[in-house]
Amino acid sequence: MTTPSASVSRSGANTRRMERQGLTAPLAAAPAAVVESMPAAHAQVPSAAELSVGLRSRDLTRADVRKALWTDRTLIRTFGPRGTVHLVAAAELPLWTGALSALPVGRNPHPEGVRMTPEQTGTVLAAIADALTGEELTVDELTEAVVARAGAWAGEPVVPAFQTLWPRWRQVTHLASHRGVLCFGPDRGRKVTYTRPDVTPLDGPPALAALVRRYLHAYGPATSSDFAKWLAAPARWASELFDGVAAAGEIEGVVYEDGSPAWVVAGDTAFPSEPVRGVRLLPYFDAFVIASRPREWLFPGAAYTRALAGGQAGNFPVLLVDGTVAGVWHQRRSGRRIAVTVEPLSPLTAGQLLELEQQVARVGEVMEGRAELTVGKVTVGGHA
Repeated sequence: MTTPSASVSRSGANTRRMERQGLTAPLAAAPAAVVESMPAAHAQVPSAAELSVGLRSRDLTRADVRKALWTDRTLIRTFGPRGTVHLVAAAELPLWTGALSALPVGRNPHPEGVRMTPEQTGTVLAAIADALTGEELTVDELTEAVVARAGAWAGEPVVPAFQTLWPRWRQVTHLASHRGVLCFGPDRGRKVTYTRPDVTPLDGPPALAALVRRYLHAYGPATSSDFAKWLAAPARWASELFDGVAAAGEIEGVVYEDGSPAWVVAGDTAFPSEPVRGVRLLPYFDAFVIASRPREWLFPGAAYTRALAGGQAGNFPVLLVDGTVAGVWHQRRSGRRIAVTVEPLSPLTAGQLLELEQQVARVGEVMEGRAELTVGKVTVGGHA
């Protein structure tokens, strides 16, 4: 690492991260711009992604997010960091596909006889691209289309998944997404569909450098190890990547008040002097909760035990008080009524309770329902 140019406080780093994502003052922005601030929103559970976007904005609702996805197409639902489903801004899809397709390829976990050869992988990717051009196909329809183009071997049920066997071609679903030939289409009833986005991926090296800058803008100061965990990529590879981006003058080193080094975008060394104040609610697998590190800073004391699952963030929706996790919450919907139970880990002041009521009301607005608050024990487990 280069000689650090600035000293950063823990609270200053956390406050800046929250400010840039609309978690101190809501953003007056379109859904795609809100997602760019994260810079991707976890969307395995669509309603959680809708809340992540809505709670960062002044007045967006789930209808606005859905319109951005399926009508305006300014958002794309695809496989993002860690191979999990995310929303990304359509304008940034060339960056994402270029960077993700340039990640190191790990060892194929499937045994011989199940895994595909490089030649078979290329054939299936070409078949997926052709089949999805101008189409929105369910998994079964895409299987038929891939088999028709690649051969019967591509549809053999050999991939273990959820107590069943998937067709062989599905082991490259994530890769197809990263190469820019597959993303999610609108659900057809209860069935997922896939389509092909209109994208030309950026070249790998500049795309990776751009993704480093986007990550550090949102979550810096951060280390290459933090970046590797965010992407589920090898730590040594990430360290070498950061060294190269630093050598090009695009990022620079800073040091935390405890002496630990980290990186920021070059020149991006201004931090708030006042710590963040206020109460916020964040849903399952919110980007801020997942990506903010060191994790012990965001989950101090009892929060580390109550709001994490074996150290894994995101399994519980969280209550933030003054910028750190201070409780968990749960919602249950029945028609338009949304029953919200919030479990603070320590008593809230009268002012904090008032802010919590406002946050719960905002949950109702985003989800187009009527939210009602109960302060008490959350009795359901993680991801319930």
